[in-house]
Amino acid sequence: MKHVARKRFGQNFLTDNLVLGDIINAISPRLGDTMVEIGPGLGAMTRLLLQSLKQLHVVELDRDLVARLQKAFSADHLVIHSGDALKFDFSEIAVAPGQKLRIVGNLPYNISSPMLFHLAEIAPLIEDQHFMLQKEVVERMVAAPGSKTYGRLSVMLQWRYHMELMFIVPPTAFDPPPRVESAIVRMIPIAQPLACEVSKLEAVVMKAFSQRRKVIRNCLAGMFNEKQLIEVGIDPTMRPETVPLEQFVALANALNLDTALGK
Repeated sequence: MKHVARKRFGQNFLTDNLVLGDIINAISPRLGDTMVEIGPGLGAMTRLLLQSLKQLHVVELDRDLVARLQKAFSADHLVIHSGDALKFDFSEIAVAPGQKLRIVGNLPYNISSPMLFHLAEIAPLIEDQHFMLQKEVVERMVAAPGSKTYGRLSVMLQWRYHMELMFIVPPTAFDPPPRVESAIVRMIPIAQPLACEVSKLEAVVMKAFSQRRKVIRNCLAGMFNEKQLIEVGIDPTMRPETVPLEQFVALANALNLDTALGK
């Protein structure tokens, strides 16, 4: 029986063999890799990955798809984790000494940002990530300062990862076809991110981009005065989308979080 894609799970199944081949080439799976696929769906990419791997872990929320995967693949080769990837503890997957996790997946558009932040918490345990995401999301992830798409997602992820938009995937590659273009992104964790507390960086970035049309002096009023902005090398009349990552980190390191939150 054909599986009908479920909107509540954001299901759009990749069916184009040429695109699948391009993705596998980009991932370049190796025999001894400890790899996790998020949202394997009907198993199109799963099958291709297993041609190069001894074993593959998958995380799938849809119980009907879990049952299909159990019938289609040997339990020795495919380890199925049935549940919500947003709640899954990826750090519990055992890896060989000196190894790290490699994570791949066609992420549903409705959970893409939360999933990226969930995985960022264990970035030191990850070798690389390759994801299919809405093109607009990937463009925001890799955007440079001065771009209209540069924002919170750009800063927070660029602090932890080297990222590259690999190629665009058209809607016609999916069943059912989504209404937007998709893109493949490669994410490689930075071994030593610029030193700062993530909670402080998050607080500064969220406040800065909450009113992105205003100048940074007004956006960060209550956190920093004009003199403090100048001390970390920021022109108070800059707009948030023109402030580079390094200066947001400098602000985070200068932030007294209790004072900023009125404690």
